Order: sequence, then C-alpha cells, then structure tokens
Amino acid sequence: MIHKAAAERLTDAEWLRREETQRVFALLDGAGQRTRAVGGVVRDTLLERVRDSGEIDFATELTPDEVTRRARAAGVPVYPTGIEHGTVTLKIGDLVAEVTTLREDVETDGRHAVVKFGTDWRRDAERRDFTLNALYVGMEGALFDPLGGVDDCLAGVVRFIGDADQRIAEDRLRVYRFFRFSASHGQERFDSGGLAAVSRAAGTLGALSAERVGHEMRRMLGLPKVAKTLETMADAAVAPLPESVLEQLAGYERHARKPGLPGRLALLVAGLGGTALKARWRLSNEDVSLAENILRAARLLVGLAVNEAAYRYPAALTDAVDVAAALAGWTDAGKSAVVERLKEIDVPRFPIGGGDLLQAGLRPGPALGAELERLERKWIDSDFRLDRETLLADLRR
Repeated sequence: MIHKAAAERLTDAEWLRREETQRVFALLDGAGQRTRAVGGVVRDTLLERVRDSGEIDFATELTPDEVTRRARAAGVPVYPTGIEHGTVTLKIGDLVAEVTTLREDVETDGRHAVVKFGTDWRRDAERRDFTLNALYVGMEGALFDPLGGVDDCLAGVVRFIGDADQRIAEDRLRVYRFFRFSASHGQERFDSGGLAAVSRAAGTLGALSAERVGHEMRRMLGLPKVAKTLETMADAAVAPLPESVLEQLAGYERHARKPGLPGRLALLVAGLGGTALKARWRLSNEDVSLAENILRAARLLVGLAVNEAAYRYPAALTDAVDVAAALAGWTDAGKSAVVERLKEIDVPRFPIGGGDLLQAGLRPGPALGAELERLERKWIDSDFRLDRETLLADLRR
C-alpha cells in the first residue's frame, strides 16, 4: 500500500489541481477513469521532485480520433504529434498535454514498434520500460499501480518491467534509458538483472540513430552525478570511453560546484575530438563550439596563462576552471588559487586594431595580422598595462 504521505503528494499536487489539467481530464472522461496522467509527472510527484516542464503525459482509453474530435469541439488546439503511435498533443493555456491511447506492441524491430489500441490498462503498463514509470493517477489524485511499481519508485530502484531482454528488444534505446534513470533516480545504483540485460544487449545497439542516443546522452551528462554511471556503461561496453577520460570526468564531478553538460562535453572533446563526438551523438554546432571554447580556456588555465584565458574566453571561465582542475589534477587549493587570480583580473579592451596598423603604414595581409597578434600578446603579458601609444611605438613596420 502506498505510504500515506506519498499519497497526499499526489492529491495535493499543484499540477493536478490546476484548471488546465482538470479541463483535460474532464474533456476525456477522467471522472470515469478513462484517462489518467502517467509517467514522469506521477513518479516525480511521489518523490517530491521539482519539475520545470509544462508538459504532462496522459494515457486514455479513447482513440486518437475521439480525442481529436472532442478537443476540436471544445475549441482546444490539437496536434497529431505522434499519431502513428496513438499520440496527440493538446494545448490549454501553458499546459502541453501529450495524450496517448492505451496500446500494446504487435511487433517490433528494436527501433520502431507496431502497436494496436485498446482499453486494458495493465497491458499498457506492461509495454512500458521501468516499473517506476508505469504509474498512473486519476483526476482526483488516486494512484493506479497495476504492476506494483510504487515501491520501486520510492526506493529509487530502476527495474525493467517483466523480462528485461524482451523490453530491450522492443526498443534498444532502453539500454541508455536504464543508465540515465539509474543516475537520475537510482543514486547510481544498478539493478543487477537490468545491468546484466543491458550488458548482453551492448553489441546490438548499432541500428539506433545517433540522434536518439545523443538525446539520451545529453540528458544524462547534464545530471549532477553521472561519473559512476559512465564508468559502468564503459564496463558494459555500452559507451566505450578511455580510462583517462573516465578519470577526468570523475575528477570534474568532485571539483565542480555544479557539474553539467558543457563541462563534461569539454572533457569528452579533449579525449575523443569534437568532430568524432559530434558524429557519435549528433550534437549541435552550438554544443560542440561551447565545449571547445571551454576546453581552450581550460588548457590556458592549466598552462597558467590566466590573463589570456580571461581575455579570450570570459563566458567560458566558470566551467573552464573546473575542467582545468580535472585535466591537471589540481588540489582544491590549486583550483582556489586560480579562481582568486581570475577575480583580480579586470580585462580592458585591446587598445589598438587593424586600422591603426594600416594608418601606420603596414599593408593589408598576413604580415599585418601577425604583427597585430604579436602586439596583442605583449599587451596580455603586461597584465593589460601597455597603452595605445606604447604599443604603436613598438610597431615593426
């Protein structure tokens, strides 16, 4: 039986009592238990986790056509966002409601499933991934737990539903989801049966798209603690990473006040290369560019070129200090010394530019660029003290 305090978290949940949520329930026969909220919003409410997403997943006995018809009749915007899998999205105020008809798999190739719709709530639960995600709640806050997943949820146990090998065969991305949820909800503890199953599946993941894998990895790398998970993934041959990179990622996690995606990507770029990493996980240019800038700044800090790091990469410094500490193996005292030095630096604007050199008689071309770079270097090395007149007086014509 669900703990009384946990039950009260559901009935008192702000998202449940919100007018927009209740309107979805009313529209889709929630009073008759034909529609329930499901998955993450239920799980995280039970665990008292703050959710910053305005999206709620709903499961319903109503077909997609019926959901669409009712929404349109009520003047509610509706979008066929996943119609082939029975999902339509409703938009009411700030609420984005993904409504999916109860279903069961007919066949699957490990990437895509053919499903049929139904009204059997237990069968719908049995096709989901983990017990802590097969939790439903009605419009009054009553929990529906057909597979007994609430105990796993409250204990932080990430357990596959039924036969783990079969769940993975239905969608091999669940290998990555097993590790992500074990990090986010399992305190980096790994269910032994699940870990054995994902290890067996490690050699079968090649058909997964880089986009889908990358989406899971980005979410995982943004978690507060994930170093042990990445090491376990490497041991299971799911995400082969060099030992040196794993050690640096663990060091980063120890040093960083708030470990996150950009810093971890910088360390992965250092170990694997930006081009290779981008291809492996279909990372955006923005992600890779940010990681590369953090890495450049970190390498300058490791070389104690603190002024140059502050001048060239001011936006990357916070992450770069933590990455540098991981790359160089700094002690806390060593990191603190660099942080204090950065606090002392007030970087002014470089007082000359290419136009000044042209006006002084240099011709456009590589020589001009090289001379401007030389003067910039002298200015940085002077702790930014050299002024415009001094720099121009040093000009090599």
